[in-house]
Amino acid sequence: MIRVLLADDQSLVRAGFKALLDAQSDIEVAGEAADGEEAVRAVRELRPDVALMDIRMPLLDGLAATRRIGADADLAAVKVVMLTTFELDEYVFEAIRSGASGFLVKDTEPAELLRAVRAVVHGDALLSPGVTRRLIAEFAARSKEPTAAVPLSGLTEREREVMALVGIGLSNAEIARRLVVSPLTAKTHVSRTMVKLGARDRAQLVVLAYESGLVRPGWLG
Repeated sequence: MIRVLLADDQSLVRAGFKALLDAQSDIEVAGEAADGEEAVRAVRELRPDVALMDIRMPLLDGLAATRRIGADADLAAVKVVMLTTFELDEYVFEAIRSGASGFLVKDTEPAELLRAVRAVVHGDALLSPGVTRRLIAEFAARSKEPTAAVPLSGLTEREREVMALVGIGLSNAEIARRLVVSPLTAKTHVSRTMVKLGARDRAQLVVLAYESGLVRPGWLG
């Protein structure tokens, strides 16, 4: 059973999400929160698998709440998905830096929300359909100068190649076609790279690809 925390200051939004999620045989709403402070407390108490976190909330916004959750080693297993009104909300980039596994716009189709919850539990980064490459392009434009703090020496040449392709927004299937390998092999390379770098999920691997200088702005194509 996938346990979900709903954090949104609008009760109608929470009610709608709760009705949809609780209707699934493999998902249950473990708790709700109306502000960021309450969300952090609920995550620490309930240890949900996924926290659906609104970016704009009173007392403590979703970004700050995500930072607190991401900084707590005891909560490493909790996946945070940010909820936003706009596809390219200015806070989304910082949210991914802070440990969020991705984001969804609030008017996402019900089927996509359910897919998102299930996907992040399995370690997949979640971005609304059609925005992956635009998000990465925007992130690249805003990213800081590469830092030597990201150690890539432990990666094989193929793992670096795969990490770069993840960084420009390719899926496992697209990576497989580009490298002429099977999708399973591509997935294995991505997983091993994440383990070696301690990346929580694919979204964090994208951040590391840019921060290490392995991928630079303008490489999308």
